[in-house]
Amino acid sequence: MSQTSSPEAATAAPSRRGKLLRGLLLIVVILLAAFVAWYYLLGRWAEETDDAYVAGNQVQITPLIAGTVVAIAADDGMKVEQGQLLVQLDPADTEVAMQQAQANLAGTVRQVRGLYRSVEGAQAELSARQIALKRARDDFARRKDLAVTGAISSEELAHARDELAAAEAAVAGSRETMERSRALVDDTIIATQPDVQAAAAQLRQAYLNHARAGIVAPVTGYVARRSVQLGQRVQPGAALMAVVPTEQMWVEANFKETQLRHMRLGQQVELRSDLYGGDVTYKGQITSLGLGTGSAFSLLPAQNASGNWIKIVQRVPVRIAIDAKQLAEHPLRIGLSMKADVNLHDQKGTVLPVDAAKGTVYGTGVYAKQLQDADALIHTIIQGNLPSSARAS
Repeated sequence: MSQTSSPEAATAAPSRRGKLLRGLLLIVVILLAAFVAWYYLLGRWAEETDDAYVAGNQVQITPLIAGTVVAIAADDGMKVEQGQLLVQLDPADTEVAMQQAQANLAGTVRQVRGLYRSVEGAQAELSARQIALKRARDDFARRKDLAVTGAISSEELAHARDELAAAEAAVAGSRETMERSRALVDDTIIATQPDVQAAAAQLRQAYLNHARAGIVAPVTGYVARRSVQLGQRVQPGAALMAVVPTEQMWVEANFKETQLRHMRLGQQVELRSDLYGGDVTYKGQITSLGLGTGSAFSLLPAQNASGNWIKIVQRVPVRIAIDAKQLAEHPLRIGLSMKADVNLHDQKGTVLPVDAAKGTVYGTGVYAKQLQDADALIHTIIQGNLPSSARAS
């Protein structure tokens, strides 16, 4: 028995297909409208890249003098404080040189004391010569008057004249000796006399060399890339290890040149690290838009003037500062991969800084104490070799 469809069933099928098509079209329109709204409200105001990596300061520890390593006080991964000893060089040679410089300064101070005393002696001698000159002048004047009356001979008058000339020459010589002695110490005290200052400079250099036999950490951080070994003979400038201050880290995100059109300094950035995944989101801020592409600053820049030129979209490094509190709570390591999402809504910033850099960006004061200690030692030696009446209280 054959089965035939009713006219109502045939009409219902196209009606259902039409409803499905209209529903599908409505969904497409809604999705398209949502995409357009998202793009104009959010999408066009955001740029992201996963070509981003953690960067930071790697403070190279290098010796300032040559020496043999006798002790290593820190190893890879250890935390060190600013001013803490990292490597000790054999101090024997520098200690001997410092002792010689101390003895030289003490001897120079005593020699200069003799120069001051020689000025006093020359002054006394000049005074005595001047008295003798006055007596010779008076004697010559009397004999000259007597010679007119014939009371004395011309020979005696000639002797008086010769004595006067000798006295004048003696005064001139004494005055010259006094001026020469005074020139060595004039307008100075013992501590500022040139010979003493030269000896003090030698001691200061010897003291600094001795202090630099102990290589200290200029910043607080963690040791990395230790290469120095016991017994190694190191030269000035040789890299022994590095200290990485974890609070001095940032992100270098390499954006395509087409993504930089609306980027400005100060814009907010969301950062995610592969180390923590989506559990941690860092807040960042653009602090620098690179002044050249990565290829332009490479060791062998591309020569685009060649005939085999192919246009490649370049990337520019963008420096992003990380919130210090978040960085302390969730430490990063140099070289880790990051994802950066820049919010472009804030267009008030500039592309390049307007104000020139002021002050010190990074600094350390661990070496200043060495010079202060050297100056204190010099002062002690100078005071110790002065006469008790001239020593500072």
